[in-house]
Amino acid sequence: MADGEEDPVAVFSCSSLPADPRLLPTVTNGYLGTRVYRDVLHVGGVYNGAAGDTHRADVPSPVGVRVAVPGAGSLAETFTLDTRTGTFSHILQAAGFTVTHQLFAHQSLVHLVAFSISIRRSAPSSRPITVQLQTLFVPQSQDLALTWGPDFQGAHYIHGPTLVPEVEGGPRPTVHLLWTPVPPALTLGAEEQEQCWQFLTAVAEGEEEAQGSFSQGMALAAAGTLYSSHVQAWAALWGGCCVELDGPLALRQAVRGCLYYLLSSIPPLGHPDFIFQGISPGGLSNGTRGEDYWGHVFWDQDTWVFPNILLFYPGAARAILEYRLRTLPGALHNAQEQGYEGAKFPWESAATGREVCPEEIYGAQEIHITGDVLVAFEQYFHTTEDKKLFREEGGWQLVASGARYWCSRMQWSEEEQCYHITGVMPPDEHHCCVANSAYTNAVARRSLTFAAAVARDLGLPAPEEWEDRARRVKVPFDTERRFHPEFDGYSPGEPVKQADVVLLGFPLMHPMSPEVRRNDLEMYEPATEPDGPAMTW
Repeated sequence: MADGEEDPVAVFSCSSLPADPRLLPTVTNGYLGTRVYRDVLHVGGVYNGAAGDTHRADVPSPVGVRVAVPGAGSLAETFTLDTRTGTFSHILQAAGFTVTHQLFAHQSLVHLVAFSISIRRSAPSSRPITVQLQTLFVPQSQDLALTWGPDFQGAHYIHGPTLVPEVEGGPRPTVHLLWTPVPPALTLGAEEQEQCWQFLTAVAEGEEEAQGSFSQGMALAAAGTLYSSHVQAWAALWGGCCVELDGPLALRQAVRGCLYYLLSSIPPLGHPDFIFQGISPGGLSNGTRGEDYWGHVFWDQDTWVFPNILLFYPGAARAILEYRLRTLPGALHNAQEQGYEGAKFPWESAATGREVCPEEIYGAQEIHITGDVLVAFEQYFHTTEDKKLFREEGGWQLVASGARYWCSRMQWSEEEQCYHITGVMPPDEHHCCVANSAYTNAVARRSLTFAAAVARDLGLPAPEEWEDRARRVKVPFDTERRFHPEFDGYSPGEPVKQADVVLLGFPLMHPMSPEVRRNDLEMYEPATEPDGPAMTW
């Protein structure tokens, strides 16, 4: 590709934006995120509302600015998301000048989100050029008790805690917001050829951190290196991974776009002390009340996202596991609350590890999430051989707690001479309160096998029952048709919401012959809803 030529796979451009605001691009850096032109942004780990109503706290966003050029006549507009640099831009081209609006969440200075407006003449003129800046920003929030503080280095300042803690008596994180005031208009003087204005917003959970980030951003802006430092950080991030495909442009763009959003969500490189708050399937830019799973963390993080991150960025993968380690006390509480031992990870998790799913049935029955978490720990253990995480930093305690949960959840069947797990919802959420979900029981077996194996590897004692129950837990199998029924009593052809039994072959790698693997795929392909979740095939 020639220098200066846009990469059609990495640079997404159009002349108009979708009418549905949910489809607008997002800019995120693992700590801050916003959707372009939106009046709120979100901070990783900052939730408001008690369990059942827990959602990402809406932080008022000064960067949701739209640019207009009244009286300019015909304008050619281009909207671009450059996945190479994590930058959204809006270019307005008139007969004699060009206006460029750029927005980015800084990739290495993660407490900063910034935008710039530049005006450049392309033809001689003695007239000033004025652009309007339209914003919905109001320094108020439905989720934060915000108050004004003194200005800092020309920035306005508000701060305040969330209104309602996730659990009674729990913490209410405080958000500190500093931003460059945004005027209603900017003007390029009659004698000026070009000018650029930069606007910074700093967000942190401490005043000193917010001020330090804002000061650092202002210094870089004064030196002309704020944006270039962001671009360099993205270059370093992309330097760690690459997926190249031969095929239709639309397919290559889809893969690139997916990878961009994954990389936007992980903790920043070179920040080992960064406290990561997990990955929600809707991303950090979304998750207000009633939207995109309210910003909660699901099995999507551990089963679908984690393996991809682990291969390219093991440090970021470790940070994902550390989120589960910090929320282990909540998982222990969940198990105890249901009358079981060990740790039951929540179907929907926020800041504490307590169950925050708005609908009780999923939190009570979709228990395969505990196995999904342990599979992520298993993948990390074998990929990195990082025994320190398990010996010294809580990994073993988490794995052992998961194993104890599965043992307490099983019941011995005298009739079938094996262990049963009843009253569950499998990944196929069209069914509930079933007995012996094939996926749930298989992931429980894998959890127990791993727990026993890692105990041996670390030289730690482990109950013999872990391996015994792993061998003797029932995974339904039809010996006549040679396939795995989804659960006890499943009728072939019964509609399935999403991938379930087919996950035994991958990623669980449940032992079976190629014939059985093929039978499972052929049995469930026509039964699975074609418009179900994208992770199916």
